[in-house]
Amino acid sequence: MRVLLLCLTFLWPALLHALPTALPAPGGVAILSLGPGGAQPRAGFNDERVAVVPTDGGWKAVVGLPLSLQPGDHRVEVTWADGRRSWHGFTVHDREYGESRITIDEERLVSPGPEDLKRIEAERARIRKALATWTDTVPDFNFAVPAEGRFSSGFGLRRFINDQPRNPHSGLDIAAPTGTPIHAPSPGRVILTGDFFFAGKAVFLDHGYGVISFYAHMNDIHVEEGQVVERGERIGDIGATGRVTGPHLHWTIYLNRTAVEPELFFER
Repeated sequence: MRVLLLCLTFLWPALLHALPTALPAPGGVAILSLGPGGAQPRAGFNDERVAVVPTDGGWKAVVGLPLSLQPGDHRVEVTWADGRRSWHGFTVHDREYGESRITIDEERLVSPGPEDLKRIEAERARIRKALATWTDTVPDFNFAVPAEGRFSSGFGLRRFINDQPRNPHSGLDIAAPTGTPIHAPSPGRVILTGDFFFAGKAVFLDHGYGVISFYAHMNDIHVEEGQVVERGERIGDIGATGRVTGPHLHWTIYLNRTAVEPELFFER
């Protein structure tokens, strides 16, 4: 019995995946303790379902915070299996991001024409559908860096393209030569692939509980929709497709359909 208890003591942490690093700021992640065990509750934030995962202290909500979120007090609504509802508050702190200015020579990629806009809207509909994917699989939040290279543009930067303001940078850019392998940073399932107007050749992976990762500007894609990939499996190669200034990987992680800082998920 003593040997069994010792084995369980060492195995228990392995049964529980590491959580992201908490950063309660716009573009970050809030981690909230919901209470002890029992049936898994359901939680929501800003009308989106959020991940609720088992930990050694009970249930925790892992909440993606939009870059547009105002600092201040916010709360997550929780519905328990017995019908009870509770609210769990947290404070979002301000965070300053720098800016990024790039020059794109092809004007069409800066100011798309009518036919391009139709294509872009159709692609956005496909992407919205992919980001709404929810599977009841506990994700492994301990992500590896998907490709070797230089971090060339950080998450959250205010972007200017040809001096025109654009949406903040929604991911982390890794610059490397064309053909550099891209590997799945955590187990997942391929839910969307394609050649998109802005993102070029791209892949979306579903890791479970609304955790989705996105890989853009690939030179080649090595996976198919519906395929299950293991951690470290090659999913494609770095390239320069779509709207780019050179070969690199644009990598985004989404929580509850919200782009968040990828470095919060790095292996610890």
